[in-house]
Amino acid sequence: MIQDVEILLVDDNASDAEMTIRALSKRNRISNLLRVKDGAEALDFLFAKGAFSDRSMGATPKLIILDLKLPKVSGKEVLLKIKTDERTRKIPVVILTSSREAQDVKECYDLGANGYVVKPVDFDAFTTAIAELGMYWMVINEAPQQRVLQNR
Repeated sequence: MIQDVEILLVDDNASDAEMTIRALSKRNRISNLLRVKDGAEALDFLFAKGAFSDRSMGATPKLIILDLKLPKVSGKEVLLKIKTDERTRKIPVVILTSSREAQDVKECYDLGANGYVVKPVDFDAFTTAIAELGMYWMVINEAPQQRVLQNR
């Protein structure tokens, strides 16, 4: 159900997204994951606009996994909007990208990213990294209680 999304995956690369979903589902038994393909769609989902206008803003994901290089709206722009809005700023956002650029890492943490993971090239390393990421954020981490905020 679209209201009960636990993880929002924002990645335009179909094969990377599929590997991420498989790794999360296999090791963490995640059943309520939604993948969107660009930054604009991610913002529409998070702020209940466009195709997601019937969604409640109070039903926020427990985790956002965000690629940096996205069509329409960049990952950094999405991160900035998430972390500057009172309704979404406490949602953990982990950047999952191929960029090892020190400037990208710094900018993402400056914008409020909760983690930055470089996509491993090796399939087994990728699967392990994603499974551990899911385990930490969905099981081990103690998240603050979200106040239910109405659409603005």
